[in-house]
Amino acid sequence: MAENGRRGWEDDERGPGALHHGFVLMEALVEKLKILNCDQELLEKHNMKPLSRHYFVSSPYLAANPGEQFYVFTIMAAWLINSAGRSFTRPQEDDEPTATSANILAELRALGVKVDFPPSKLKSGSGEHVCYVLNMLAEHVLKRRGFSFKRPNYPTETTEEELVMDDHAELTLNDSDHIAEEDDEDEDNLVDLEALTLQSTLQEAAVAAAASKPDEIMRSTLDVAEWNLEVERVLPLLKVTIRTDNKDWRVHVDQMHQHQDAIKSSLHEAKGYIGKLEEDISRTLEKVSSREKYMNKQLEGVISEHRAAQAKLGEVRELYQRASGGVAQRTRLLAELSEELEKVKQEMEERGSSMSDGAAVVKIKQSAGKLKQEIVRMDVRAGVVAHMLLHAKLKHKSDISFHMHASPAV
Repeated sequence: MAENGRRGWEDDERGPGALHHGFVLMEALVEKLKILNCDQELLEKHNMKPLSRHYFVSSPYLAANPGEQFYVFTIMAAWLINSAGRSFTRPQEDDEPTATSANILAELRALGVKVDFPPSKLKSGSGEHVCYVLNMLAEHVLKRRGFSFKRPNYPTETTEEELVMDDHAELTLNDSDHIAEEDDEDEDNLVDLEALTLQSTLQEAAVAAAASKPDEIMRSTLDVAEWNLEVERVLPLLKVTIRTDNKDWRVHVDQMHQHQDAIKSSLHEAKGYIGKLEEDISRTLEKVSSREKYMNKQLEGVISEHRAAQAKLGEVRELYQRASGGVAQRTRLLAELSEELEKVKQEMEERGSSMSDGAAVVKIKQSAGKLKQEIVRMDVRAGVVAHMLLHAKLKHKSDISFHMHASPAV
């Protein structure tokens, strides 16, 4: 994995499958994290959800919150660095992303991994570089814990033709049935489907053998020990595990019965607790009622006095309200009289100031002078009008006399 990761990161130096290399790295990282028990040791302690299979691969649904993705990357890198034997402080959410990425790459170089890309490639919290860094750290942690991947051992497959024995059909059938019965007793959830198929095949072979019965007795040359070894070798391949289907109605019925039993047992226990609680509450209520009756008997005199005092207080309050109503009315009348008194005082002050002052006499003299001037003007106007009237009369008389003297001449 390390040799494949230490190469150029430019697209022109890689093949057409470079776009999918991040997915391959992420799937390998998920398997390594499962071996390191990352869910229980890291994610559950930080209240994080389990990572999806392509969490750190750049995807559109992850671009909405890159800050959270980068924080998860730094937390996981710090945990892997500490697990690898290095001391590394867990980053915080408000740390500088570039500085945190540079510190992670420095720790990766200290572990002997060659890194030929800048820290800015890790700021997004996703992509092939992030998957590469986490893969290298997880690989060093696995080496430190002594874990190594081995080649898988694939079981050998056998065909049905090798299992069919024409000469010993009945013997094979009996042995298979006996072995199947023992396996059913050991494991109830295992069903030998291939044995059932083999049984039908052997029955057909037995019918064909009976139809072509030879004249002489056929004797088998097969060794019993070899037959038993072959049966032991083939037997694990005949076991088929039937997985329980959650949609099966039988599963739901079993669950209903289990829940019913649990409810019954819980109800029985709860009834006991509730009965005890009811008895305690009833005893407490009886004590409270008896104490209340005792206190009422002891405080009857005080209560009657208190009631009488409250009645007297009500009467006093009524008297006070009536008196306060009359006081309010008289206060309003007093305010009106005070306003009228203030007006009278202002008028008296104005009159007193005008009588003591000589301004009124000056005003009278000025008015008299104005009246004299107006009288002179009126006299002049009257003389002018009388003159005009006299002149008009004289002119009228002259006109009349002129007409009188002028008529006889005509």
